[in-house]
Amino acid sequence: MKIERLATPPFNTTLMGVLKGVLDYYGIEISDAMLFGASGHAFLINIHEQLCPSGPYCWRRDRAAPLIENLGLRMTDLGFCSPQNSEEDRAAVEAKLRDALDEQVPCSLINLENQLITGYDETGFFTTQPWAPKVDFPPATLSFGSWAQFGDTFHVNFYIIRKVEPVDDLTAILAGLDYAVDLHATPTNHSQHGYGIAADAYTNWISAVAEHGSSHGNLWNATVWSECRQMASRHFAELAEKYDHVSRSASELSARYAEIGNALNTLGDKEMDAGEKIALLEDTKEKESTAIKMVAAFAASLRSGG
Repeated sequence: MKIERLATPPFNTTLMGVLKGVLDYYGIEISDAMLFGASGHAFLINIHEQLCPSGPYCWRRDRAAPLIENLGLRMTDLGFCSPQNSEEDRAAVEAKLRDALDEQVPCSLINLENQLITGYDETGFFTTQPWAPKVDFPPATLSFGSWAQFGDTFHVNFYIIRKVEPVDDLTAILAGLDYAVDLHATPTNHSQHGYGIAADAYTNWISAVAEHGSSHGNLWNATVWSECRQMASRHFAELAEKYDHVSRSASELSARYAEIGNALNTLGDKEMDAGEKIALLEDTKEKESTAIKMVAAFAASLRSGG
């Protein structure tokens, strides 16, 4: 069986691609920028001490779950799985996924990337490839029992994604902005060991540039986080059009996050001199610090209506 009309857009931020695919499937109309903004992901940046490419995946999702639910989606985590899980454990997870799919309820997984699970046959599950046909990764199937496509080492969580009643737009927007401010005010509440969020992310990145500034991890973190900041810019541009009383400050924030996004994209250049990269990181860190203070003030004005 296969759930029709279920696909992911080619976002580099694959969690957002999974969510947009499910929102479209359920007929919940929301712009890409609103998804990034109201989920808080537009304002996230998470960097490992060694600048490995895992930054976009290893942070505390539980803090973002209520924001995703605000948009009309409830993600039920079926638990963490690794090669140490028994055949019985795997079979139990597979049964839950098949039951949901039989009800036409989308499922997803995260192992290296976020993917939708769109159906199954007698051999295994069908999984989406966000950048196909240009990139034949991550794998398009997952074999029952063996999970062979994951290889010998994997760290995977599976989710069932059900439709719930969304909150009104203003409530969702304000929750996303409050989450953004909290990311930067209390980054350790959102991070995992060895990773840094917000200002801590920039500190980790700066410290790692000399050794890892030309790595794939540097490139991929720059690629994902620049996309998020560009979506933050688009989010504020949409808010400028929607709410007249905060239009000017929203437009200013749109310009500032576009600038931050461009800087982060530039940092992905593997050939960029390490000293130049560090200087740009330090400048961008300051720009983020200024921008998030403006976000806090913007949220207060939007909330008060004045």
